[in-house]
Amino acid sequence: MALTDPLGDMLTRIRNGQQAKKDSVLSPASKLRARVLEVLQREGYIRGYSEDATGAHPQLRIELKYFEGEPAIKHVARVSKPGRRVYSGSKELPVVRNGLGITIVSTPKGVLSDAEARAQNVGGEVLAEVF
Repeated sequence: MALTDPLGDMLTRIRNGQQAKKDSVLSPASKLRARVLEVLQREGYIRGYSEDATGAHPQLRIELKYFEGEPAIKHVARVSKPGRRVYSGSKELPVVRNGLGITIVSTPKGVLSDAEARAQNVGGEVLAEVF
């Protein structure tokens, strides 16, 4: 079965894994997913990730992070979806929870958090919001 939204599928796997108190979750590997995970790791929302190439298809093992038994990610949502793409300039990037959360943006300079995109003065497709 083909996925229509692979990034949304990965975010759902992370959300479900944290609700079930899992240490790690597996997701099919892709360059976009790896770049989004790099942003989540840089911002401190996951412990890390690694690529598992043991089977026929490469997988990403995502190590989830908890703080005092509670998941580090309280909310993760896809903003730009296959049926409705959302783009934003560097000046109009949304602020999540008054700056306590992040927006993940796909820009010409790579996948960045909203703060990094503002600092580099680039806009792009708003992929997800996390807090």
